[in-house]
Amino acid sequence: RRVDRIRAFREELAELMGLGVVALDAGQQARLSLFHEEAIASLAARFDVDASEAEKRLSLGMRVAALLGAMALAAAVYFFFYRFWGGLPTAAQVGLLALAPVLAVPGMEVAARRERTLYVTGILGLVAVAAFVVDLDVLGAVFNLRPSPAAFLAWSVFAGLLAYAYGLRLLLLAAIAGFTVFFSAQGATAMHCPWDAFGERPENLFLPAVLLLAAAVLPSPGRPRFPPLLRASGLFVLFAALFVVSSWGWASYLPWPAGTVEVVYQLASFGLAGLAIAVGARRGWREVEVAGGVFLVLL
Repeated sequence: RRVDRIRAFREELAELMGLGVVALDAGQQARLSLFHEEAIASLAARFDVDASEAEKRLSLGMRVAALLGAMALAAAVYFFFYRFWGGLPTAAQVGLLALAPVLAVPGMEVAARRERTLYVTGILGLVAVAAFVVDLDVLGAVFNLRPSPAAFLAWSVFAGLLAYAYGLRLLLLAAIAGFTVFFSAQGATAMHCPWDAFGERPENLFLPAVLLLAAAVLPSPGRPRFPPLLRASGLFVLFAALFVVSSWGWASYLPWPAGTVEVVYQLASFGLAGLAIAVGARRGWREVEVAGGVFLVLL
C-alpha cells in the first residue's frame, strides 16, 4: 500500500506540475525522487514488495506457476498412492500417513525463511492441513473407528496453530470451518440429535458464531488481520443461520408454528443487522458494517 501511495503521489504531482498548480525546482524534485526511491528500496528489502507494475506482473505469473506446480504435485502423490496403497502393509500405511504433515511443516519453515510474501508457505500449509485431514480420515477407515466430530476439532487446532505461527489467513479460514462444524455438532448432540445432522437445524450454528465473535475480541499480537476475519466469519455464520431459520421455520428447535418462528427470527434478524451496521460504523469495523448491510438487503 505504501508503494502504491508513492506511485499515485508521483502521478498526481506530475499532473499538477503540468497544469502549473505546483512548481518544484530541480533540487526539490531530485530530493523528493531520492527519498521515494530509498523508501521503495527499503520496503522491497524488508517485505519483498513489488516496486513496479512489471514486478507485479512477474510476481503474479510466479504465483500462478507455483500454484499449478503444487496442484500437479498433489495430483501425482494422490495417484501414486491410489495405485499402490492397497498393496502396502498396515505399518507402512500408517508411517506414510504420519510422514506427510511432518514433512510439510518443516517445508513451511524453510519457505518462510526464504520468501517474505509467504505465498509458497501458504501453499505448503494447505498441503500440510490437507494431509492431516486425510491422515485422520484414512486412519479411521484402516482401524474401523467410528466417525466423531472430534476430528474436526483436531483439524481446526492444527490449521489454527499453523495460521498463527505464520500469519496465514487462508489457514485461519480452514481452522474456522473445522471449529464451526465441531461446535455445531456439539449443539446438535446437546439437543439429542445425531452430530452429523447438525446442518438440519440452523440454530446449531449460533454457538460457533458467538464463539468466533468472542474470539475476535481477544488480543492478537502481531496478527492485526486476524480479528477482522474472525468478526466477518462469525457474522457470516450467524446471519446465514438466521436467514435460513427466518425463511423456513420448520427447521427450528422452537416448539411453535412455523409462521410464528419465522416472524420472530425475522424481527430479530432486522435488529441484529441494524446493530451490526451501527457498531461497525462507530468502531470503524468495515467488515462488520458491510456484513450488516448485505444481510439487511437480503432480508
